[in-house]
Amino acid sequence: MRDVTQVLVIGGGPAGSTAAGLLARQGVQVTLLEKDVFPRYHIGESILPSCRPIFELLGVWDKVESHGFQPKGGAYFSWGPDEWEVKFSELGDDGANAWQVVRADFDKILLDHSRELGVEVQEGVTVKEIEFTGDRPAAAQWTRGDDSGRLAFDYLIDASGRRGVMATKYLKARRFHNVFRNVATWSYWKNAKPLEKGPAGAITVASVPDGWFWSIPLHDGTTSVGLVTGRDTFNRKRAELGGIEEVYHAALAQCPIVADLLTDAERTTGMRTEQDYSYTSETFHGPGYLLCGDAACFLDPLLSTGVHLATYSAMLAAASIGSVLRGEVTEDEARAFFDGVYRGAYERLLVLVSVFYESYRGKEYHFYNAQRLSAEDRDQLNLQASFDRIITGIADLKDASDIYRRVRQHLGGEQSGDANPLANLNKEHELRATPISADRAVGGLYLVHEPQLGLRRA
Repeated sequence: MRDVTQVLVIGGGPAGSTAAGLLARQGVQVTLLEKDVFPRYHIGESILPSCRPIFELLGVWDKVESHGFQPKGGAYFSWGPDEWEVKFSELGDDGANAWQVVRADFDKILLDHSRELGVEVQEGVTVKEIEFTGDRPAAAQWTRGDDSGRLAFDYLIDASGRRGVMATKYLKARRFHNVFRNVATWSYWKNAKPLEKGPAGAITVASVPDGWFWSIPLHDGTTSVGLVTGRDTFNRKRAELGGIEEVYHAALAQCPIVADLLTDAERTTGMRTEQDYSYTSETFHGPGYLLCGDAACFLDPLLSTGVHLATYSAMLAAASIGSVLRGEVTEDEARAFFDGVYRGAYERLLVLVSVFYESYRGKEYHFYNAQRLSAEDRDQLNLQASFDRIITGIADLKDASDIYRRVRQHLGGEQSGDANPLANLNKEHELRATPISADRAVGGLYLVHEPQLGLRRA
């Protein structure tokens, strides 16, 4: 391993691989340190169409498309008494533009591609300490088995996932939300029946009184089936019923649409569980560093936004650092741009997911009431700025009119009294809020892809 690099990326998941690859394509010297050896397991299998243009920019889309993943034609929702489908083909795109992926395979494709682009990828390497010069990170002390060393760098991208090296260890800036204090528990099944409703290969999202299930068909013949429920409810029922598996199957008995898919299916794995996954860092940046993907924030799996936020923030980071290194913008300007755009995307989704939960018909269920943004959550947002970003980012006027009313009420903490579900909130790819032209500039800057990825002054 080299001793000095222009940019150090911590983490080889979608955020780290994408940021590293996009920087390497600009001729930047990048070293990526990943604590695991790929392939490795990871949850988060449902990919949104919003990732496609980023993967095309990275030059990896053809590899993803040719791997054989399950094409994702859209989504099917059974939400309270309402059912509806969203077909991605109706959005005007040709061919499949989203996939249900086995993350071990998918993440390895991205990591190997970054290596092919010139990134020095080091797997099985753990960053133990970050050295600082004042407030600026300057070097990383790393270990790999009995080996250890020091790597100096000019810029740092922390894409270390939920571990969040900078946010948790050094900045002490991670804050958990009052909303989405949920538990996800899931397993994998073989011989599950295909869903007869909805688009081919769709993710199924089906509500139950104390939460909801996802069902995701995968190309290896298995189906990912997970339950999301409130943390307090989960702990109470686990004590009452005797364990995690009992909680899972009791909820499954209340979800006919998913239970029917598993009539003749066989579980192939044990139960996996995660909690306390709804958080944000109070800062996404600082002198010489940017936080990407789950290292910065995560909200909720409801709308399958994890990989979207990871790759989106990675693209912003690569554009920002690349332009700084070329002398096109100052570091302060680039950091302000990165923070404004990334935080805007995150806040938009935070509000939309909470509004989606609030749309559930059945106000007597504690779970759905608990997903509303609290007064403290709302106070920590710049409500008018968040509201403006949401509304101006929605191209479809009908959607905008409905969401305008609902979000305004939600941000104000009001009960809307409207029982209609917001069927289109999962269409993150319809939210065109990215500053890609001078009239959408953030802090006087906007994103360009030609002649190479970077930032340009309005």
